[in-house]
Amino acid sequence: MAPPLPSGTARPSRADLEAARGTSLPDLLGPGLRLLICGINPSLWAAATQAHFARPGNRFWPALHDAGLTDRLVDCSAGMTSADREHVVARGIGITNLVARATARADELDPAEFVAGRERLARLVAERRPAVVAVAGVTAYRHAFAQPRAVLGRQDQELCGAQLWALPSPSGLNAHASRADLAAAFAEAARAAGVL
Repeated sequence: MAPPLPSGTARPSRADLEAARGTSLPDLLGPGLRLLICGINPSLWAAATQAHFARPGNRFWPALHDAGLTDRLVDCSAGMTSADREHVVARGIGITNLVARATARADELDPAEFVAGRERLARLVAERRPAVVAVAGVTAYRHAFAQPRAVLGRQDQELCGAQLWALPSPSGLNAHASRADLAAAFAEAARAAGVL
């Protein structure tokens, strides 16, 4: 886990980002978990700010808002407020990552890290019992679950009783999915989880 940024810091510096390399980010979980969203791994920005999907340009929070999963647009580019954390978990939404290690790009990860991440995710799902686990990144899903032909949407297999979904990555690097596509995918998984 990266040390938190000094209070009042608006954006992590280049040194903050480099110091976050290889660190982790705690899961965002609460009681009544229905939809567990699983990112690939924390970006350096997310690890530096200790906030999931925090990097400016990541479309995760705008897509969640557009999908109706949050009643306000969460901006955690400088860290997540307690009020925003409470708002998200009160809606039955949790966030984790397949791989805990923060990197600048997901292609820096080793395939074995995805397998270990799936095993950790299975333990978390067995303990917390969400209705749906939505992996935000179909390529990461394919690696972690050894399903090289998986397509977006609900998968045939389950994980410890939870429906498995592969969703588009909200990263700004994923030009294949628009913000509207992302919102529709998150809304579909949320409906299956009983969140919407």
